[in-house]
Amino acid sequence: MTTLTLENADRRKAWGFVAPALVWTVAFFVVPFLFMAAMSLWSRQGREIVRAWNLDNYLRFFSENALLKGLTNSLEITLIVTVLSVLLAYPLAWIIAERVPKRFQRTALILAILPFWTSYVVRSYSWLLVLTKNGVINQALLGIGIISEPLEIASTRTATVIGFVHFFVMLLTLTIYANLVQLSPNYRRAAADLGANGLQTFWHVILPLTLPGIMTGAFLTFVLCIGDYITPQILGGNNELVLPQIIMLQIGRRADLPMASALSIVLMLAVTLAYALCARWLKIDRV
Repeated sequence: MTTLTLENADRRKAWGFVAPALVWTVAFFVVPFLFMAAMSLWSRQGREIVRAWNLDNYLRFFSENALLKGLTNSLEITLIVTVLSVLLAYPLAWIIAERVPKRFQRTALILAILPFWTSYVVRSYSWLLVLTKNGVINQALLGIGIISEPLEIASTRTATVIGFVHFFVMLLTLTIYANLVQLSPNYRRAAADLGANGLQTFWHVILPLTLPGIMTGAFLTFVLCIGDYITPQILGGNNELVLPQIIMLQIGRRADLPMASALSIVLMLAVTLAYALCARWLKIDRV
């Protein structure tokens, strides 16, 4: 067989492996996305969806404060959750990777990811029970006399952030830990030989080398958080709507599928922009 024949055979074999994934992606992502993009350019008049191409839904989004505020709330909550999750997850990942003996690290990781074993809805309702006026936190603070009246925590942005952070700290811990355990101890030895102290070694050597793991986890946190509907609905209530809640209202109460499609496109554009900003650090093969 000639070299060209072998290359063609390898190419056909490669396409044979790739084809199922491509068909799945086209059928269940590309086609629905194109249909949603097309529907976002239609409009709802009365009970009818008018298939006339226009930008009315997007113009309405930028002209109505309630809709624009939903995107602002989503971005603010997501950024707060991402920053807090990184700040809490990095020390936890470092302790597991550097201070826990290797024979116990697997056990420590299992304990760290225990929240993933519980239903997302169950976790949110559990936090709601903890944060309500009659919840554990208020009852404990009242019992020891720190406060005289119950704190208003449930159905606020604070409750939403707490619920999100509890979940995403575990995700970030895994991605950062995976980066930390790959670092050779020779980096620290070299830095010490050059006169660097512990803080300098961390700031100039360890942190830059683990940045891909941090950014990968932060981006996953951003994507999952900004598109989440359950946690804001249960813990945040309807006092401060985020964009996914507004999308669900357009579908459930108004049956305005074109407007819901336009809002979904806006949400996807926000995620795409976040990816573009983080792309240089998203080296998943190093995590």
